Parts: sequence; structure tokens; C-alpha cells
Amino acid sequence: MTITTRTATTGDERILHDLAARTFGLACPPGTAQADIDTFIDTHLSVERFAGYLADPARILVIVSGDEQPTGYAMLVRGPIADPDVAAVVDATTSIELSKFYLTAERHGSGAAGELMAATLTAATGTGARTCWLGVNQQNTRAARFYGRHGFAIVGVKRFLVGSEWHDDHIRQRDLSSPHGAGESGS
Repeated sequence: MTITTRTATTGDERILHDLAARTFGLACPPGTAQADIDTFIDTHLSVERFAGYLADPARILVIVSGDEQPTGYAMLVRGPIADPDVAAVVDATTSIELSKFYLTAERHGSGAAGELMAATLTAATGTGARTCWLGVNQQNTRAARFYGRHGFAIVGVKRFLVGSEWHDDHIRQRDLSSPHGAGESGS
């Protein structure tokens, strides 16, 4: 399989929404109501929302493809941190958020996630940020292992609302000046 990455541009709204609709639920803990997942997608990951994200100069979206078929995406966000739990442990002036990082189930284990992470971290470094942070559900052990391998260390906890249900997330952060971040070593 040939894996490529590129920065998303205006016109990619439908591709990004379709990827989001196929992947967001994969990151939710077992038992999350499908209605809550659908509401979150409709509210935050619609074609219209992606059009807004692509037009926002504080956001960078990256798409990964396998054999020319889009299979995942990531979104970086610069700017103020609204969540007080995150703001307590992350310096908004020197950090960028990895807000979204999703890959279709059939591409797990294919190397596409590693390529997407490399491209995303290169984009993050290009903004001048010194660190990158993210939130990941505490029950998502697959993602936690992946982020750990890519140098994201746990620095705190926060809550994340999906529909009417609150989820517990770990806040993870990595140093962008180091190839493996400040956390665990890469592989």
C-alpha cells in the first residue's frame, strides 16, 4: 500500500466529514450511545463545520491516504485553551492542540497512522509551537499506546462531553523539539 499525506484545503469538507463519520465512534468507550455519537458528529464534524475549520487560519488539517483513498485525518488548533483543566497544565502560548486524530478501522496497523502522526507533528513544529497536547479517552488503550510511542506523556486529566455523556480523558503532551517528545521513547 502506498501511503501519502497532504494538508487539507477548501473542497475537502465532504472527505473530512465522511472520514469523521466513519472514525469518531471508534475512539469512544464501549457503551457510548450511538445517538450521542451521531449528535456529536452532526454538531462538530459536519460538512459545514469542516468548511469553517478549513477557513480558520488557527487550524491545520492533514489527510492521510492509502493507495489514493483517504483513510484518516488530523486537526491541529492554535490559540487559547478554554478547558480549565487543560489550561492548568499546558501553556497555551507555546503549545498547539492535536484536536483530532482518526484513522479508519481497516487501516489500523497499516502504518498510515504513523505517517499521519509524522506529517501532523511536522506541521505543528512549523507553527513555531514548542509542545503539542491532546486529550484521549482513558478507556481508549489502543490510542493511548500509540500516543505513548509517539512521545505524548500524561500530564493531567479532563472531561469531554459526547452528547449527554461525560467521558474521562487523559491530557497528553510532547516536546516538539525532540524526535520522541518528552514522554516515552518512540519505536
